Amino acid sequence: MRPSLPTLGPPPKKSPVGSVVVVSLVLGLAAGGVWWWKQRLAEETPPTEASAPVDAGTTVAEAPEESAPPTPEDPVKASGLARASVELSGPLETAIVAASDSEVGPALAQVVTRTLVWWVDVPGDLRRGDKLDILYEVRANEEPLVHAVRFTSDKTGQTHRAYRFQAEGESNPRYYLPGGEELELRLENSPVDDYEQVTSLLRDGRRHKGVDFKTPVGTPVKAPFTGVVRRKNWGFRYNGNCIELDELGGKRRRALFLHLDELPSSLKVGDRFSVGTVMARSGNSGRSFAPHLHYQLETQGDRVLDPYESHRTYRRSLGAARRPALEAEIRRMDGLLDSPSSNG
Repeated sequence: MRPSLPTLGPPPKKSPVGSVVVVSLVLGLAAGGVWWWKQRLAEETPPTEASAPVDAGTTVAEAPEESAPPTPEDPVKASGLARASVELSGPLETAIVAASDSEVGPALAQVVTRTLVWWVDVPGDLRRGDKLDILYEVRANEEPLVHAVRFTSDKTGQTHRAYRFQAEGESNPRYYLPGGEELELRLENSPVDDYEQVTSLLRDGRRHKGVDFKTPVGTPVKAPFTGVVRRKNWGFRYNGNCIELDELGGKRRRALFLHLDELPSSLKVGDRFSVGTVMARSGNSGRSFAPHLHYQLETQGDRVLDPYESHRTYRRSLGAARRPALEAEIRRMDGLLDSPSSNG
């Protein structure tokens, strides 16, 4: 048996210093390599706007956020007008209020009716599904001003159109059909020659007994037939200054002229006027909310007559020289009626 080797005490412990040194050395080399690699990349990569050096004292403005493209301007609103487009499923006023608003809608319905009555009876001939497009102007303390109406009627099977236009040389604007004729029929031997619009008819659903002509104060009022003055200024609170004229011979009708300007002091009961003679001037007296003439026809038995059935009527047209201006306005209005604008 071989003798064991002598020992010099317990085996020496391993010092941790060597391992720490080795690890530190490896980590240091790794960190140095990373730093060297970043420096190399920085030298090879050109500076961008974001990484470019900034001089002291300068302010870097942030790039503005990209905004959405501007919305095209509504052509109807740009023209200063508004549009109401409706399909009737109930009362006309209800539909127009829904297409405009509760403030302007009721008055707008009344103004639009003044055009519709030349095509159909209102409301009797209005049908469910009838379509109506209106271009109008809202005015402070005045009724809305309608510039164009397009009406598709189931009753007539047609699309009717009317446009407000003031021809050169005319003192009042009128509503015209596309062919250049006036929308409204005129009366032969009318009590007024010059007026802006007929604002009420017997067939407009208002149960009004006469025709109202919208015309400025001071418009001459003429005798529609040869007659004698039967009375004047009765029921002043409602009628204002007024005349009743009895027809001599013929149909023996009587005519009432209400809301006149102050009557001439020389006018007396029993005065005789021949057809076309000026008797007085239009006004805004009595229960009247705007200057106009109320013209009412009756039989001697108090039966109310429709002046548009009692008088002969005609429709006036624009002359050829003034037609191009109307046609240009019609194109402009049709463009607005067909534009993709929203109601109101």
